[in-house]
Amino acid sequence: MNDCLFCQIAAKKIPSQIVFEDDQIMAFKDINPVAPVHILVIPKKHIPSLAETSLEDQKLLGLIQVQAARIAAQEGIAESGYRLVANTRGDGGQTVGHLHYHLLGGRPMQWPPG
Repeated sequence: MNDCLFCQIAAKKIPSQIVFEDDQIMAFKDINPVAPVHILVIPKKHIPSLAETSLEDQKLLGLIQVQAARIAAQEGIAESGYRLVANTRGDGGQTVGHLHYHLLGGRPMQWPPG
């Protein structure tokens, strides 16, 4: 989608600090981090939110979670712990209309989150 911020980042039309990329997934540093490690993990396929996934997205969603765990290890937060969050739609706090996961770590996380 031409007007989607994350699609443009995935197409490398907008620069980002990429920490992982393959043919289906991209992960990059958040420009407004809320934790010492704050990485966004996105599918390259445009999916508006988690609510718009289908059974055909199962493998892709699993790959995202497995890769998020590998990125956590790469970033040095796997042992101490981290949080993986997918905000969904307005009340869920989603601000960009492209499915994305926030990988957060490097400090203790609070509960409830908000």
